[in-house]
Amino acid sequence: MAASYFQYSMSFTFHYLKASPPHQTTLNTLARNNTILEPAKRWGAFHGLFGLGSNELFLVSVGDTTCAHSTLEEIEELERVRSIDLEPTVRPTDERPLTKEGLYVFRFFGVQSRDIDRIAQLSKEAWTYFETSEKYQAVPQALFCETDRSKERGLMLLVTWYDGLNSWQTSRRPAPEASKNFRERASLTLFTKPFATRLIK
Repeated sequence: MAASYFQYSMSFTFHYLKASPPHQTTLNTLARNNTILEPAKRWGAFHGLFGLGSNELFLVSVGDTTCAHSTLEEIEELERVRSIDLEPTVRPTDERPLTKEGLYVFRFFGVQSRDIDRIAQLSKEAWTYFETSEKYQAVPQALFCETDRSKERGLMLLVTWYDGLNSWQTSRRPAPEASKNFRERASLTLFTKPFATRLIK
């Protein structure tokens, strides 16, 4: 695959945060704190609709998050912090934070590292039909892979925007041209795990 499929100049980090009860308000504070990630920037913070508890939060940053991870680990109210260093494949192509209201579905893929390039290519081709449908509104925002691709197996993360749950449900039956690629992509994945979230603004 041509190198143009990948945006190696950008570094993203996915943070999973879980607050110890009754400290859920800590998450709201963190989600809106634009300085805690410095020198990195916030790409998006997300509360769960389905699949995440009220004391859990997804936080995605772009840039060097070495300091941010250390800071998060030191917050006593947080019961668990997990960070995954990521790099974009076909999307995003810039570092602009997410701003559009709606439903954001996080879908983690377990993959063989050797298949990452093919999965990225299949996704990009399928989106030509998937995101132009008149039956629903959906736009893939990101397809990440782990920065460390030296392991035999790894994770990929797909983040897709929908205007609501009805569009998400309808999009399960995309155009045949997209379905063909999605079936092949599914054959290359070891497992998938989705989460439905909303963007915190």
